[in-house]
Amino acid sequence: MLKKLLPVAALLLVFALVFTSMQATAQDADFGDTLAAVQDRGVLNCGVSGALLAFSYVDADGNMAGFDADYCRAVAAAVLGDATAVEFRSTNASERFPVLQSGEIDMLSRNTTWTISRDTSLGFNFAPTTFYDGQGMLVRKDSGIETLEDLDGGTVCVNAGTTTEKNLADVFRSLGIEYEPVVFAESNDVLKAYDEGRCDAWTTDKSGLIANSQLLSNPEDHKILDVTMSKEPLGPLVRHGDDNWFDIVKWSVFCTIQAEELGITSENVDEMLGSDNPKVLNTLGVEGDLGQAMGLNNDFCYQIIKQVGNYGEIYNRHLGPDTPYNVPRGVNALWTDGGLMYSPPFR
Repeated sequence: MLKKLLPVAALLLVFALVFTSMQATAQDADFGDTLAAVQDRGVLNCGVSGALLAFSYVDADGNMAGFDADYCRAVAAAVLGDATAVEFRSTNASERFPVLQSGEIDMLSRNTTWTISRDTSLGFNFAPTTFYDGQGMLVRKDSGIETLEDLDGGTVCVNAGTTTEKNLADVFRSLGIEYEPVVFAESNDVLKAYDEGRCDAWTTDKSGLIANSQLLSNPEDHKILDVTMSKEPLGPLVRHGDDNWFDIVKWSVFCTIQAEELGITSENVDEMLGSDNPKVLNTLGVEGDLGQAMGLNNDFCYQIIKQVGNYGEIYNRHLGPDTPYNVPRGVNALWTDGGLMYSPPFR
């Protein structure tokens, strides 16, 4: 009987030693190579488009502006305490993934659609969606084109290396529509070709059509068809292999959504530090140690809201009613308003 128990005891001892080792490793682990690299460097390297109005573009003062650019700033505020500590890297659709994979940038915030292949085989982790979009089609008002079927035998301008290009092929094949794609690597070249009349239609995400159609010679001469050709959940992404960095980017996004739900803005955030609402105090780091769990200061969300704003502020700054685009919130409204924007609890 003793002989039978000895192997069992030995096995239990091994399990105990392994468990103890795992605990020690977890306690002694670094917070991740990316966080350390960014903090040592003192600047966040963030990939953007740099050529998409409202999302990321160089403004009249020579600064990178836009919705996507502000999410780079949000992460910089969380990690470095300084939303201006960002080095922006403009990328086209074809180079954006190699630049992230190679480590030239720490994160990508570039109107990029979350898909299964990008999330798995390409080796990326997508942070929460910041903008729910769908692919649209822009045509000239006097073209007589009212539906996708009216484009049978026509030409369509599209960006190379994007989900847009594949969606176009899939949708038109399913509808039996014959067409000729006119493909360019750079978004500006797509716009120019359409404006010059080298194609009958231009397809990309509806947000991109709304924003960039303002650059056409005569924006009022064009219209977006009613049809939505795809689902395009857009948001930041990071490389596989650094879970803590993924957590930081993820919760930086959630911070902006949580703040809007709680009514915390860049204007009242200092006043909110004295709130008697435990949810507010946890979110802003007045109570708890939620930031320390990621290697950040506990006030990381406060810094984001103070320096960049909540989700609604970011949205309205670049896409809201006081901009040339006036894109309705729609599904990008908070869940409490019938939209899809929802943050897990800060606790």
